Amino acid sequence: MRDAFLALLRCPFCGTCLAPVENHALARTADAISSGVLGCECCAFPVVDGIPVLIADDTSRAAIADLEAGRLDQARERLLGLEPERVAPFRALLARGSEATYREFIAVLSPDAEGTYFVYRFSDPTFVMADGVLRGLAQNPAATGRWVIDVCGGSGHLTRTLIQMQQAAISGGPGVVLADMFFAKLWLAARITAPSCHPVCCNGNDPLPFDRDAFSMAVLSDAFPYIWHKRLLAEELMRLTGPGGLVVMPHLHSALGENFSPGMPLTPAAYAALFAPLGPRLFRDRDLLAPILDREGFDLTQSMTPDAIGDEPSLTLIASGDASVFREYQVPGGADVAGSLIVNPLYQVSRRPGGSTLTLTFPTLEYADEFGGCRRYLPDSLEVCADLTGVLDPATLAVALGGEFARLRRARVLIDVPRRYC
Repeated sequence: MRDAFLALLRCPFCGTCLAPVENHALARTADAISSGVLGCECCAFPVVDGIPVLIADDTSRAAIADLEAGRLDQARERLLGLEPERVAPFRALLARGSEATYREFIAVLSPDAEGTYFVYRFSDPTFVMADGVLRGLAQNPAATGRWVIDVCGGSGHLTRTLIQMQQAAISGGPGVVLADMFFAKLWLAARITAPSCHPVCCNGNDPLPFDRDAFSMAVLSDAFPYIWHKRLLAEELMRLTGPGGLVVMPHLHSALGENFSPGMPLTPAAYAALFAPLGPRLFRDRDLLAPILDREGFDLTQSMTPDAIGDEPSLTLIASGDASVFREYQVPGGADVAGSLIVNPLYQVSRRPGGSTLTLTFPTLEYADEFGGCRRYLPDSLEVCADLTGVLDPATLAVALGGEFARLRRARVLIDVPRRYC
């Protein structure tokens, strides 16, 4: 945790600044803290592996005791929520260093349906739509001029997009913050998915632990329907971005539509009312996804009223006091591979003479029910005139496949993932 980021933090309860407690638990370099304890005027909070845990509960208090007793490994495992039978597999992965992958870690840290969701996140329809919207918005200086935050951002899939768009922007701000209440997700993001992010562990049902008007954009994708204190969180997002900032909320489940895992959704009118001070605009998810898939760009001047949204299952809300945000955007394409190029893990790959056969295979029936919409761009099977069974070199494949290479990338058959992802 760098000192510049520490200056951004505030206690979620008393609102005062945080500072490191100068004791033997503190481990730091000239400008960053790797572990220790932070204090404000009312609380103390642990920092483990550079991640401040700004939650006041029994787990964080026990982690502080671990740190002050010199038990850093125990503090980490406590915050990761490791059950006894998962400690040994986790330590074995940790001992492998840079050889251990995201997929291997997630199998230990989240051996459930959510872990499955994260492994295949980079090509599901909700991610493709949100990723396209954010990459388009990056063309507007209003989106990236200051800090950017991904709230309830999980293990950092969209955070990676935000980092890339801020780095590409001429007016790029100081960095991207990833906020989530689960330490394990943040730990994976900081280690593999989005290693240059600034992670902070906090609860979206509490006041957010940041200075006011510090962010040019706040993104909250997929998670808002699962938040109980929606009114508080909406006010917090507007506080963090200020009147000229931007709040982007892709894939809000509607209470008037059918969703696979709805959470506690509101109606489109209720979502809009929460952000009334910023003049929110509403868009049907399918109206944004279609032009993003077709590389036609998308038009934020064509918002819809809540009544026009009707019983659409999901929608996107974008709110800002800056009218320049609401215009037409192009969707950038053909970017260089930033991490590793792999065959989408939803495909089984078999070698054949002269090439490879790819077969779309969903991990579970539940996943197929919820994210089967990816069939719009992922074919059930295809033949590729190249060997895709080993490590893929983008330059070599681009030459071997010609124009087919770009098509396979646009279709998410070949995807750009963080190094050590699968």
